[in-house]
Amino acid sequence: MARIDARVTRNPFDPETEEAAFRASLVRSGALVAFTGMVRGEDGSDPVTALELQHYPGMTEAAMRERAEAVAARFDLEAVLAVHRVGRLAPGEPIVLVACAAPHRRAAFEAADMLMDFLKSRAPFWKKEHRESGPVWIEPRSEDYEDARRWDEGTP
Repeated sequence: MARIDARVTRNPFDPETEEAAFRASLVRSGALVAFTGMVRGEDGSDPVTALELQHYPGMTEAAMRERAEAVAARFDLEAVLAVHRVGRLAPGEPIVLVACAAPHRRAAFEAADMLMDFLKSRAPFWKKEHRESGPVWIEPRSEDYEDARRWDEGTP
């Protein structure tokens, strides 16, 4: 059974420190794939000044853990790490870190991709961009939903 660390935090985190600790805990893996998502800033003529993320405590963590467990089983992972921020974040700050460790590279890549697709489109987070023109609630893009659907169909 894979080791799962799925958590939501209001506190800033250092992706490099998290990944190093995750890597140090591995025993049987030959591959580790990690992805860090950050708050965009300059985005055309109406820059993002902050991103606010809200969640439903308890429900969000449970959903993240459940999906991480399913991904780990599907790809025979040794371990999964998923750290997601909530609260108000500034441009450049890390929002999310996903790391997947597997015996072989393809499984690690696909597992990280699948878990990120879930977090981007289906996890219970609500996002508000604060722009120079004012705040706006944002939804996942149609591409985000399409990315997530390919896993439902069983194809990477």
